[in-house]
Amino acid sequence: MVLSVFLFFFNWLLTTGYWLLTMIDLHTHTLNSDGELLPAELWRRAQVKGYRYLGITDHVDASNFEAVFFRLKAAALSLNRGEAPVIIPGLEFTHLPPALIGPLTAQARALGVPLIVIHGETLAEPVAPGTNRAALEADIDILAHPGLITLEDAALARERGVFLEISARKGHCLANGHVARTALEVGASLIVNTDSHGPGDLITTQQAKRIARGAGLTETAFQNLSADVEALAQRLAGM
Repeated sequence: MVLSVFLFFFNWLLTTGYWLLTMIDLHTHTLNSDGELLPAELWRRAQVKGYRYLGITDHVDASNFEAVFFRLKAAALSLNRGEAPVIIPGLEFTHLPPALIGPLTAQARALGVPLIVIHGETLAEPVAPGTNRAALEADIDILAHPGLITLEDAALARERGVFLEISARKGHCLANGHVARTALEVGASLIVNTDSHGPGDLITTQQAKRIARGAGLTETAFQNLSADVEALAQRLAGM
């Protein structure tokens, strides 16, 4: 009896391909901002790459966050029908004056947005100084590509339960090593995201692991990261 149950379950894993669906990426974009793909095509391409959770977090500010969220929520409702990856609709507030981050993220939470990312102080763009601190003082989930984040801000991220991003994206990845070292020193949570804008930006779990190792994480540190990100994705997906 036990053997038959095992064989049934193993066959289900093989036929569905679920055993391959391991990648979690909570920072991607569609043509609802500056991405190239519709949510449905991004979802399908992520499925082929082995994604289990896909956060779609299009760029927003005060002018468009409500409309973008309703579009992404509609896409999630349409596509989340039992097949992986599970879409988590979210927003990335981008290049805001730091004083606006708290009020706008509060409005987004009131709207029901489950996943909020802030466009951090990347080395690749002229993000306003003070963005990292204002983001960490607000109600957010992920501080994307936080650049040369300070130990004090990384400690605040730990206290607030905010994940600091190791980025797979060109330019934003320049400070990955610093972000990883600083986060590990104070015990802040890390996440590897792609910041995908096109189909070529999506990665596999193995590639994510290589990026994390390249940033200085040990095998054990990557396993801890993966467990933390799994718990975050399940919480955001309402599981």
